[in-house]
Amino acid sequence: MEKAQEWMNYGLELAKEFGPKLVTAILIFLIGSWIIKRIIGAVRKVMAKSKYDESLQRFLVSLISWALKIVLILVVISQLGINVTTFAAVIAAAGLAVGLALQGSLSNFAGGVLIMIFKPYKIGDLIEAQGVLGNVKVIEIFTTKLVTPQNKLAIIPNGAMANGNIINYTAEGQMRVDTVIGVDYASDIKKTKDVLMDVLTANPKVLKDPSPSVNVMELADSSVNFAVRPFCKPEDYWDVYFATYENAKIALDKAGIDIPYPHQVNLQKKA
Repeated sequence: MEKAQEWMNYGLELAKEFGPKLVTAILIFLIGSWIIKRIIGAVRKVMAKSKYDESLQRFLVSLISWALKIVLILVVISQLGINVTTFAAVIAAAGLAVGLALQGSLSNFAGGVLIMIFKPYKIGDLIEAQGVLGNVKVIEIFTTKLVTPQNKLAIIPNGAMANGNIINYTAEGQMRVDTVIGVDYASDIKKTKDVLMDVLTANPKVLKDPSPSVNVMELADSSVNFAVRPFCKPEDYWDVYFATYENAKIALDKAGIDIPYPHQVNLQKKA
């Protein structure tokens, strides 16, 4: 009986000492959780208005949520009278170890975040980066996936994408198609220019503004070369490129304008 009384008294002493701290810690946890939900909701609204990429929104919201929850847990533990210095040191050491182990991955992650924030390109854009030309299929946190004109899938780390040169052919909404067509020296220059210009203007995928151009580019060894340069939408580039050569050949033949080809001349010396 006496032993039970001692335990009861000990329990009452603990309740007097830690009870208020425990109640306060619980209140802090509940209020803190409510505040965190409000903060996360506000962050989501701000990101939605700023039109951040959906995958970036989810990641940043999750990152902020976990960071706030860790801070809340440390505050609760501190309220219970436990020294949080040890916990902070363990978390810092773990973060350093993970950072060193995943240095390359963190670089790619940082590059992915920068790409999603500043948007140098978006899904569907035709870009050239890291020696690869292709349409952007997917932008992920760590990599960007391109589909090349040969229908090959190229996976490029975002660290390299963010730190390298990027040519975005889609950003301006139009591209210039550079082709070179050579004709015989005997051909009339004005007539040739008119025929080639008609080829361009007859193509519905060639833009009227900026207007296409046909100019003498070079007086080569066996031909007069014309720079034939139509503009088109990025998605029509290859259609316009191939159609320009094909239709130019047909039109030049119809107009009686010769396209030179290599000739071989045999010289015989009389005995």
